[in-house]
Formats: sequence, structure tokens, C-alpha cells
Amino acid sequence: MAERRPARLAPPPAAPAGAPARRPVVLATMGVPVAAAGERMAIESARETHARLVLANVRVIPIAPLSRYLLGVEGLTLPHEEALEEVRATAARAASEGVETVLLRVGTCHPARALLEVVREQDAGLLVLAPDPAVIGPRALRRLARRVCGRAGCLVWVAPDGPVDSRRALL
Repeated sequence: MAERRPARLAPPPAAPAGAPARRPVVLATMGVPVAAAGERMAIESARETHARLVLANVRVIPIAPLSRYLLGVEGLTLPHEEALEEVRATAARAASEGVETVLLRVGTCHPARALLEVVREQDAGLLVLAPDPAVIGPRALRRLARRVCGRAGCLVWVAPDGPVDSRRALL
């Protein structure tokens, strides 16, 4: 019987010396349509910096063990409950403008934590929080912005109000 050897983990290849590393732009929507100002900000930022645009559609999945067992994770939310068509349309608009686009659908019980994890995994340079405030509500948007701004590790832009004052976000 052959002895198993552990796989060697190689470091990622180094970027060419002439080109600086471009950190992607993350456009986050919380299972609702994207605010127009946030969409415009994210697409223009990604286009100007030649960075990748990551659309993170973070949606809350209800805790329902029997339903999860019978239907699977995809069966717990319906497409209209997460505004999937609107988010796909945003991704298509970004791609039509020549921006490399990735669409991530994230289902979780803790949306702020999941969003921070996406930002860290993607090593984002800019996070645009752009759920439509008419759908999610301004209070929920402020609460999400407070939770994310201090821990994001990158620039954060909240649509439609613009940047968040970091001193107030930490309160």
C-alpha cells in the first residue's frame, strides 16, 4: 500500500513588477434590488481602476431544519424574495460596460458577518453597500452600515447617502 503524502501548499504567484495589484470592488445588496446610486458608484469605480466587480447578494435564510432537509438550501427562498432578476440585471449592465463581474449568492443567518467574510476573502479595496433603502428600510441600512464599517478593512461607501462618518459608525 502506497504511503500518502500531504499536498504541498504553494504560495500564489507574485504579481508582475510593473502592474500594481488591483483590489476588487464589492457591491453588496441584502437580497433586495440595488440602489441606482450605489450601482453607478461601483461600476464606475471598477471601470476606472480596471478592477473586478463582485456583486454579493447576501440574503437571510430562515432557520427551518425540516424545510432545509426536504427542499435543500435553494428551496428556502424563492427568486422574488431575493430580487435575483434585478441583481442579475445589474451584473449584466456592468459586464456590458466592460467590467469583469462575479455574482455571489450568499445565504446566511448572519448577513453582516457573511458580508465581512466575502470582503475579506475577495481582499476588496472598496465595499459599496447599496441595498435599495425603500425596500430594506433606512433604519436597517444604518444598522448594517454601523456593523460593517468598522470591521471591513477597506473603504466603505453607503448608497444613497455616500460615505459613512467612521466616528458615528462606531457608536
